[in-house]
Amino acid sequence: MRVQLPAGFEWIHAAGGRALVCRPLEPLAAHLFTTREWSIGSSSGNGADGWAAVADSMGVAPARLARLRQVHGAGIVVHRAGEASPNEHAALPAADIVLSDDPAVALAIQTADCVPLLMADTRSGVVAAAHAGWRGLAAGVPAVAVAAMTREFGSRPADLVAAIGPSISASRYEVGQDVRAAFDACGAAHDRLGAWFPSQTRPGHWLFDGSRAAADQLRGAGLLDGRVHHAGLCTAEHPDLFCSYRRDGRGAGRMAAAIRARG
Repeated sequence: MRVQLPAGFEWIHAAGGRALVCRPLEPLAAHLFTTREWSIGSSSGNGADGWAAVADSMGVAPARLARLRQVHGAGIVVHRAGEASPNEHAALPAADIVLSDDPAVALAIQTADCVPLLMADTRSGVVAAAHAGWRGLAAGVPAVAVAAMTREFGSRPADLVAAIGPSISASRYEVGQDVRAAFDACGAAHDRLGAWFPSQTRPGHWLFDGSRAAADQLRGAGLLDGRVHHAGLCTAEHPDLFCSYRRDGRGAGRMAAAIRARG
């Protein structure tokens, strides 16, 4: 199936199959967003093989692929050059954001409808990967990641370039009162809530636009408009390309988003 990509994104063929890259991010950091071809997760065979292919595509050994035990929060793992990879000798750390200045380590998160976010600093080369479902977005994951890059590595928000990968679109993602209440509680401006929940489908239910929420939070954290790039592809609408938990349930596989500083 042919899919129209927005300006700034292109398909590549890597070790595990087809993947998406963001051209403005490419000169700053090696990166990719995988597709369902990559054998990650329950619907697509041996997940370990899929992660090995991600590591290979990033040019690192599997032990140098820094992954997380994602918990739908806004916890942070910081890896500094010269340290052991966060999961090289231990279990995966529980967090949803990982950042590093180490070109010898690649960072990776996994999704199956949630928003995958990759960022790089044009000045220092520091990179970050973040996973944001609705809980993470209500907790401000994009802004938390920007603040962590600023605090830990001296990044300036205006120097950051961000790529938002494929995630479920508002037209395919109906949520309930609990989701809306979580965003009301976090103090988001009313006009933003109107954009993030573009229509009410029935009493107590709305459509939710997670990628719009992520992009708005990045801009609110100080990123420039022209440096926030959005793939604009819905995971639920393209079963030949993407894994979707909302579409396929527990049998859905997973996709990776990975990034590595160029050093």
